[in-house]
Amino acid sequence: MSVLKVCTMVPFTDLTRQYMRIEDEILLIQKKVLEKGRFILGEEVSAFEEEFARHCGVRYGVGVGSGTEALFLALMAAGIGKGDEVVTVSHTFIASALAISMTGAQPVFVDIDPEIYTMDPNALEHLVRKRKNKNGGRNRLKAILPVHLYGHPAEMASIVDIADRYDLMIIEDACQAHGAEYQGKKVGSFGLLSCFSFYPTKNLGGYGDGGMVVTDHKTLYEKMRLLRCYGEKKKYEHILKGRNSRLDEIQAAVLRVKLRYLRQWNEERRERAAVYKRLLENTEVICPGEKEWSRHVYHLFVIRTKRRNSLARFLKTKGIESLIHYPIPIHLQKAYKDLGYQKKDLPVTETCSHEILSLPFFPELTSEEVKRVREGIEHFLGGR
Repeated sequence: MSVLKVCTMVPFTDLTRQYMRIEDEILLIQKKVLEKGRFILGEEVSAFEEEFARHCGVRYGVGVGSGTEALFLALMAAGIGKGDEVVTVSHTFIASALAISMTGAQPVFVDIDPEIYTMDPNALEHLVRKRKNKNGGRNRLKAILPVHLYGHPAEMASIVDIADRYDLMIIEDACQAHGAEYQGKKVGSFGLLSCFSFYPTKNLGGYGDGGMVVTDHKTLYEKMRLLRCYGEKKKYEHILKGRNSRLDEIQAAVLRVKLRYLRQWNEERRERAAVYKRLLENTEVICPGEKEWSRHVYHLFVIRTKRRNSLARFLKTKGIESLIHYPIPIHLQKAYKDLGYQKKDLPVTETCSHEILSLPFFPELTSEEVKRVREGIEHFLGGR
């Protein structure tokens, strides 16, 4: 076993490295926008909406203020509101549930697959069947919101089948899965509406907040365009109670540049994930799974170990950053105690929340840095 040497820190992520690769293009496009003097809903937003929708394999895209706003406005456009229920997972960023709550509807949580951490179709089927005739025969359940977590697609064929049989809408949360594929088809092309975030750390990230909803449905597309801009059909004529949630021109311009590199960067993520898996295959940690029907784009590289907290502390002492996504499941958060969930209600979710650890991971991570992480883990597991 090699001796672990501490040099510089291995960062969890480093956005400056990506910027340096495309600096000239970024500065040029920002200068172009500034010189035009139009910063809201201009040519760059329109062009990016078209390009990103085409990338997802759908007809329409609507740029909005953030991934959270994308989820909220998509649910709102689909008619979700007070008294309705939407099934989603508890093991995800809280925005997946908050967006449901923002409409006045109630999230209903279902357990996850222990290998890929996305919605378990068997658990979903059981839950939907159980709730179908609840509430005096009125089915409050209106939609399913699967989350393509960490860059791995949810098992969409089964989820679509369940949605069809029980007359439920699908709203995809693809905020962590830009470019991921299910059976050769891009995520974002399965739902009635599908949502993306362009938060800076995402596989396709801007230099601030931003989001998009994509769809094949023209009527919903037109409704989304109204909802994101005050419900305004034309200046000072408002036909819906909308919001102010618009992707701005500079972010759209930056994202247009970055979209051209997304496939390359995703492939670099997959290459680094393969190195991690190879170097960690003889240790006790569990590496991320990848189903044969998927193309995982590794937004994060998430391992599992029963000694998660101790490992994270040890890596920190060796100059290696790590993060926990997510230590407290949503159904056990104080913000959602009113829903009445208890510990052990979602056993797989709760087990994973105590064992998962996200390692340093981004396209520019070097082989030497990956080896340092491996050595740190081996050092810990060896008790030295």
